[in-house]
Amino acid sequence: MGRVTVRRKTTRIAGEHRSERVDTLAVEEPLELRVGGESLQVTMRTPGDDFDLATGFLLAEGVITRPRDIVTMRYCAGVDANGEQTYNLLDIVLATDVAAPPKSAKRNTTVTSACGVCGKDSLEDVRTKAAWSVAEDDTLISAEVLASLPDQLRKAQKIFDRTGGLHAAGLFTADGDLITAKEDVGRHNAVDKVLGQALREGRVPLRGNVLAVSGRASFELVQKAVMAGIPALAAVSAPSSLAADLAEESGLTLAGFVREDTMNLYARPDRIT
Repeated sequence: MGRVTVRRKTTRIAGEHRSERVDTLAVEEPLELRVGGESLQVTMRTPGDDFDLATGFLLAEGVITRPRDIVTMRYCAGVDANGEQTYNLLDIVLATDVAAPPKSAKRNTTVTSACGVCGKDSLEDVRTKAAWSVAEDDTLISAEVLASLPDQLRKAQKIFDRTGGLHAAGLFTADGDLITAKEDVGRHNAVDKVLGQALREGRVPLRGNVLAVSGRASFELVQKAVMAGIPALAAVSAPSSLAADLAEESGLTLAGFVREDTMNLYARPDRIT
């Protein structure tokens, strides 16, 4: 497996004082996903939990819904300048009764760590692909529990403590118990890793659970939550307008600016007691 962090010499300036030091940086490397030998996408990610990332991506794209939908996953040959395996190319074989990924799932350009959807079409695409209805989930969550999730997620960010450069996503029960947390340079990758682990463990659809993210709530994060059957998404920062639109149309509870004892509820506030 590739490195998650690297050490790099830096020059630090503080006022009139200049010093040399070694800093820890989060690794960002490309990962190419192939399905049946055909390239699906290249994403910039932090190495680690790559099988979960690939599984979560395919779940969010509506390609798979069950653990058995993936027959095998393996790293393909690829070496760096030193002749060492890069672990940057992953090939996936789907079950024979699973349709190949649609054209809408394929990316013609590299997906950066800032972008997951990259121009992908609209609300209608999510509505037609979602295998489960989050609108029918009658889960109730206390405002106190929801407000506690960002702090719990922050405590789980071990690599962020060393680098200050990673996003995080966490899956919680409605009672506020942490199921799993993942970190990545890309917020969409962190969510894919969470969803992929959940699918591989047979937890999907994730009824009665809450997804918490360390940054803003973009369209692609709401999309991923809906596709995994998660009824609520809590974000430390703001949602986008399209994220709020999708949450409202899908029946997902969307909370933004969740900090200490305050939050804004943009869709389905009736779930928050």
